[in-house]
Amino acid sequence: MQFMHKREYLNQGDIVVVDCSHRCNVRLMSDSDFSNYRRGATHRYYGGHYERLPARIPVPQDGYWNITLDLGGGSASVRHSIEILKAA
Repeated sequence: MQFMHKREYLNQGDIVVVDCSHRCNVRLMSDSDFSNYRRGATHRYYGGHYERLPARIPVPQDGYWNITLDLGGGSASVRHSIEILKAA
């Protein structure tokens, strides 16, 4: 499975903004769920499949979070950005 990944400490109320040149799957996951995702096991996440971007995903609680971006099995030359809007 090919995906782009970023891990960062985020606070509740921060907003993860992901933009991509293609429709894609965007997931915001805890470390344990990211481990399951990499193994192809059942995992929980915030986000989903986005046809219209940028995706905006609110962070539910303080902690380390993994942000992944994938094309759902497809391949392409992808331009993307991941931005964090900090809560006030």
